[in-house]
Amino acid sequence: MIVPCIDLMDGKVVQLVQGREKALEGKSIDEMLRLFEGFPQIQVIDLDAAMDRGSNSELVRYLAGHAIVRAGGGVRSVERARQLLEQGAYRVIVGTAAFLVPGFLEELARAIGPERVIVALDSKDGRVVVKGWKESTAFTATEVIHNFEPYCSGFLCTYVDKEGMLQGTDLEWFRGLRGATKHELTAAGGITTLADVAALTALDIHCAIGMAIYTGRLDLDELRKLNLVKSK
Repeated sequence: MIVPCIDLMDGKVVQLVQGREKALEGKSIDEMLRLFEGFPQIQVIDLDAAMDRGSNSELVRYLAGHAIVRAGGGVRSVERARQLLEQGAYRVIVGTAAFLVPGFLEELARAIGPERVIVALDSKDGRVVVKGWKESTAFTATEVIHNFEPYCSGFLCTYVDKEGMLQGTDLEWFRGLRGATKHELTAAGGITTLADVAALTALDIHCAIGMAIYTGRLDLDELRKLNLVKSK
């Protein structure tokens, strides 16, 4: 499955490089919905909520009212996760809190059900990174992925080293993750070509794609065709 990405900042659709520098702004929310029509899901991240500087809750609600949305950004409490679900999200994406708040993931799974939880495993220089990819931990994604399996239905795995850079991704890293879990995996970070998408799909890994779509490196009609082939 190919999942287009919408990142929200200051009420606008944006794309960042390495999670820091704003590279471009997308079209209006309605135009983005039209562009992504026909895709089974859309990934929506509220960057303002993630950075503790407000939220784009009404935009999340609007998007979730018009598409099946997996949503994240600032999920550091059960209340925040429930808020996203109330806004219409199908599943919620949890990052930093899963690693830094003892017992949080277990509490969240009890509260909303593990089937509604996706854990973000973001890797840079071989180590899991947290707090907006600013802090590195001591462990690798493959070392910890099994520990989270009882509390979620899947993992969003971002190869931060190449995120937003349109330089391709690390297929060997994703292959290692695929071998470490039977849970659903979604790849992100550096996916640039149809060959990248095909290779990840062959590993039974979904693709969350942002920059390559926004810059026209990947054609939406071609991606829709790949989704249709995979679904048959």
